[in-house]
Amino acid sequence: MNLLALETSAETASVALLTGGETVFREGGTPGTHARFVLPWIGELLAETGLALGRLDGIAFSVGPGSFTGLRLAVSVAQGLAIGAGLPVVAVPTLEALALAAGDGFRFCCVDARMSEVYSATYEVAGEDVRACSPVNVGAPAQLAGPAGDRAAWHGCGSGFALESVRTLPWVDGLASLDAGLSAHARAIARLGVQAMKAGKAMDPALAAPLYVRDKVARTTAERLMAGGRA
Repeated sequence: MNLLALETSAETASVALLTGGETVFREGGTPGTHARFVLPWIGELLAETGLALGRLDGIAFSVGPGSFTGLRLAVSVAQGLAIGAGLPVVAVPTLEALALAAGDGFRFCCVDARMSEVYSATYEVAGEDVRACSPVNVGAPAQLAGPAGDRAAWHGCGSGFALESVRTLPWVDGLASLDAGLSAHARAIARLGVQAMKAGKAMDPALAAPLYVRDKVARTTAERLMAGGRA
């Protein structure tokens, strides 16, 4: 299967192209700069593999939750390319990709959602299979509950664990390990995208849209200050 994958919701953007069982990728940038790199990287990867866009089987994108601007970028690029080339798209949940990137085992994924909140969800990963153990939640770090059962069986991952308000929660010390530097990557989006394509979950690109788990994606300056954030 030939599949292009996009992940632009994290601090670092990434693009991957899976073809013939091999994956080539590009990564880099900082928040606010991702739009400069994504299309040039796609061109480079297609040239590197000798593939034309129309020869792809589909385009996978990180659907969220995550950065509002980053998610919109991935959706719009995937839609534009797919519509132009007559390709289907597949939406891959961002926290599932984070869990897959963390490897086999029980994974507690927690990502900084800004606005003094975090996104979180728990998964069990076995090979290419990612099973959700909880729904995706968003809320203040103080509301974040530890995983059920033996906490020593769980591994924490994601930028949320870099926040002092999460790291100092009493149950966090009981986790088997923490990797606050790990984020979702286009390589994991590609792997999950292949599974979704095989499961018949590809869609018309016109239907693609980001996944938001909170109704309000921005606050006024006054609201941020009242919540203890920065202006």
